[in-house]
Amino acid sequence: MELFINQVLAGIATGAIYACMALAIVMIFQAIDHLNFAQGEMAMFATFIAWQLMQWGVPYWWAFLLTLIISFAGGVIIERLLFKPLAKAPVLTNVAGFIALFAIVNSVAGLIWDFTIKQFPTPFGSSPFLGSQLISTHQVGMIGVTLGLLIALFVFFRFTRIGLAMRAAAAMPESARLVGINTGWMVALGWGMASAIGAIAGILIAPVVFLEPNMMGGVLIYGFAAAVLGGLTSPLGAVLGGFLVGVFENLVGTYVPGVGNELKLPIALALIVIVLVVKPTGLMGHTVVKRV
Repeated sequence: MELFINQVLAGIATGAIYACMALAIVMIFQAIDHLNFAQGEMAMFATFIAWQLMQWGVPYWWAFLLTLIISFAGGVIIERLLFKPLAKAPVLTNVAGFIALFAIVNSVAGLIWDFTIKQFPTPFGSSPFLGSQLISTHQVGMIGVTLGLLIALFVFFRFTRIGLAMRAAAAMPESARLVGINTGWMVALGWGMASAIGAIAGILIAPVVFLEPNMMGGVLIYGFAAAVLGGLTSPLGAVLGGFLVGVFENLVGTYVPGVGNELKLPIALALIVIVLVVKPTGLMGHTVVKRV
């Protein structure tokens, strides 16, 4: 029983990271109807920026805040320079753009910081939480940050003018333009917020997986699985999907014979396929009807 509780708690902790990544994926998908295959690399690059700031003597939380600001600005710039011109391009053109962005960011990070593994600090510590061996303080910190982020986003999109404008631009862009909303800049803001959320995921997972240019590859796949499971049209569903995927992979890796850590990633891919076959809209997603 103790092993089961330990695996569930550990799954919730890692699921918090998948939830952040899935949330970033859903935000960009809602803005431009495409999946950002470079989301993980953007998060990795932001994590390196945070690490570099700390190497220069900047305190952790100041480095964290500066990284979020830089990531937000970087997301807006990428959308304005690369994907705004591709807004009306064919789907495969956008896919090529995402793949190119993936390769460029990964290579530039390796060129600047090389491909050696680096340790990344945690502000929460790694000791047992409240003396319990079931979960560490860093894992509790990951869960707390994710839940706090979810609450902040709910308040932003529910009660602020910009948040309501972004929702309107994503749901009904033509009608939003008619009432004076600059839908182009709403898309750019969505990119910036998604980049900042991805940076949070990278900074939180780096103390666990260590810092190197390929650190987010598996996390991105789990993020995609979480987004598909929860629903690509539902930010709340994406967060729920992240926690479910985290718990599911831990329990399967522990209790299913022959799986172990080596087959966890294929299980995430299999989960994507199963959800797409059984319920393509995900647990909390809704069918989008478009007039043709």
